[in-house]
Amino acid sequence: MPAALNKNNSAVKRIMQEAKELANDPCTDYSAAPLEDDIFEWHCTLRGPAGTEFEGGVYHFRILLPAEYPFRPPSIMLLTPNGRFELNTKICISFTSYHEEEWQPAWGVRTAIIGLQGFFPLKGQAALGVGSVEYPVSERKRLAALSRTWVCPQCNQTNLECLPAKLVVFRFSRT
Repeated sequence: MPAALNKNNSAVKRIMQEAKELANDPCTDYSAAPLEDDIFEWHCTLRGPAGTEFEGGVYHFRILLPAEYPFRPPSIMLLTPNGRFELNTKICISFTSYHEEEWQPAWGVRTAIIGLQGFFPLKGQAALGVGSVEYPVSERKRLAALSRTWVCPQCNQTNLECLPAKLVVFRFSRT
């Protein structure tokens, strides 16, 4: 077994721990798991942030973890057309491999997912970096609607199959 895949390797232990935590504590806003044949590559499906032109959209991306994880940050690439990030291009945001000096080993895959969701609605030059694009709001909304049926070529599932629609529970009280 190669050193990078040795079960005693600290990166492998950490990745397995994070995968277990995400599986045991699911979130309605995202789902994520490592690939079966490569635990250093994760696929994640994320809902567009509420109150933005991405609301209603469901976006699929890759998280590539380095062999030195968690001491070095992940790389993130969007796979679903979205109007905010280039496709199949490593994104330059504060918690990715472009900014190793800002990464904290206490952070993890969940931190990166939540952070990415926060970067979707940012506008202006301050929010633009490698991998960013600026599409008109109308195009982002159109892409959000189309994103639900987008199929990942590796997972062979639509985004909605990866992250089913939220259930809304209504509670009625007797008065």
